[in-house]
Amino acid sequence: PAKPEAAKPTKRSKVEIIKEKSNFIRYPLNEELLTESPNVNESAVQLIKFHGSYQQYNREERGGRSYSFMLRTKNPSGKVPNQLYLTMDDLADEFGIGTLRLTTRQTFQLHGVLKHNLKTVMSSIIKNMGSTLGACGDLNRNVLAPAAPYAKKDYLFAQETADNIAALLSPQSGFYYDMWVDGEQFMTAEAPEVVEARNDNSHGTNFVDSPEPIYGTQFLPRKFKIAVTVPTDNSVDLLTNDIGVVVVGGGMGRAHRMESTFARIAEPLGYVPKEDILYAVKAIVVTQREHGRRDDRKYSRMKYLLSSWGIEKFRDVVEQYYGKKFEPPRDLPEWEFKSYLGWHEQGDGAWFCGLHVDSGRVGGNMKKTLREVIEKYRLDVRITPNQNIVLCDIKSEWKRSITTVLAQAGLLQPEFVDPLNQTAMACPAFPLCPLAITEAERGIPSILKRVRAMFEKVGLEFDESVVVRVTGCPNGCARPYMAEVGLVGDGPNSYQVWLGGTPNQTQIARAFMDKVKIQDLEKVFEPLFYNWKLGRQAKESFGEFTTRMGFEKLKELISTYEGSPQ
Repeated sequence: PAKPEAAKPTKRSKVEIIKEKSNFIRYPLNEELLTESPNVNESAVQLIKFHGSYQQYNREERGGRSYSFMLRTKNPSGKVPNQLYLTMDDLADEFGIGTLRLTTRQTFQLHGVLKHNLKTVMSSIIKNMGSTLGACGDLNRNVLAPAAPYAKKDYLFAQETADNIAALLSPQSGFYYDMWVDGEQFMTAEAPEVVEARNDNSHGTNFVDSPEPIYGTQFLPRKFKIAVTVPTDNSVDLLTNDIGVVVVGGGMGRAHRMESTFARIAEPLGYVPKEDILYAVKAIVVTQREHGRRDDRKYSRMKYLLSSWGIEKFRDVVEQYYGKKFEPPRDLPEWEFKSYLGWHEQGDGAWFCGLHVDSGRVGGNMKKTLREVIEKYRLDVRITPNQNIVLCDIKSEWKRSITTVLAQAGLLQPEFVDPLNQTAMACPAFPLCPLAITEAERGIPSILKRVRAMFEKVGLEFDESVVVRVTGCPNGCARPYMAEVGLVGDGPNSYQVWLGGTPNQTQIARAFMDKVKIQDLEKVFEPLFYNWKLGRQAKESFGEFTTRMGFEKLKELISTYEGSPQ
């Protein structure tokens, strides 16, 4: 599409200028990695994100900063080959803080890597079937798909599509391999349809003769998130992504006290035949690349473009890059959240076992035991979007001994895990996240115990649950804006409370109260849980109840509550 003549040069954010001068994400990171200093400069901090790393320091240490780097892997559909799992397990002990973290985007995070060890760690990951390329930065992040290793046509096709979209939108200019393995290429063979879709420029999508045909020198205005799934299976939190196949326009980050920043739920864009999916995805990405804001990063996600244009104009522009009209969206059955915990038949004679991991933190005896089982039986694994782990391809005769060994290390079958824990999520927050305002991962165990105690006090049964998600800042890494109870850090030991999400993650929550101190959670929630038990309709979830009652009524229930009768 013809671009309007620019009347005057538009203002650009600092990061846009850093990207432009970087020689495709190389300079000055390549020089900074060679210095004696334990950290890298501000420009390199921005660039190393594209390589899959964030610079951090321990915010609880006094008297100087001890810098380290967090690495995040890229695992489309959460797939982790046996060799890569064992490598990550070793690297965590040798170069990290002795733990691995499973993320809400089906990847690993490895914390605590020192600058002088970065090249060793990165090259080890690359040489053992892994990658961190594009796990952070202004480009397409890890592509989600259901983690269940079902040998079913629809699941296999969803995972293949996720793999192809990830390949299509992977950087092409070689900066990653130049930096970490001296330019040696470790690319797997790409499907011919991926190469064809990437190179196709019949609708003006590509930068001609650029090392980055889709991204150019500037990449995207901000991060970009895509999920693929099958009907009914909302294990991937589909509506929170920029593109859900076939739904568009999500994104969860916002900023406190900036009413103009918001979380947004996706809306339908249209239907495309399966042979066109890569072209349609590319057209959406290019629309955001060309029209997303690059002056203020707070408003650079695609949801803001969609909000200012509306879905009709957005669709019109995408169709120009796509070269076709979208067909009307197909009706879909209702979404369900699927956890894949416990034992399930894969459909090919083998079994898989989903294991709950609190906040995705694999450490201690659990880490040691997982490694022993994965190594002994040569299992591949999958990471779920709920920070859990799935062991794949298990023979029937191994089931009993595996169950016993795992249980001894605290990796229990789902019937022995509190339902609150099974759906809860938290981001890492303190001590390493530079954005954290208050606790999340370290605080959620006691928060869930207190929620369970309130349930018991007001007479709710053990098998009843609410989706609780906690983040240390408003960026939304644990997707609190889709939770029934979202706690978003807004000050020291204080949270903004969000209510109104649903158990199947199809309704966005709304901000209910600001500055609720951690010690005051019972004052807010006990009256609400009590009245939910008393006044709910048949099968009405807590999120649906809070939406039906309305926030004014809920606040009245809190202020007039005199305690539940014993």
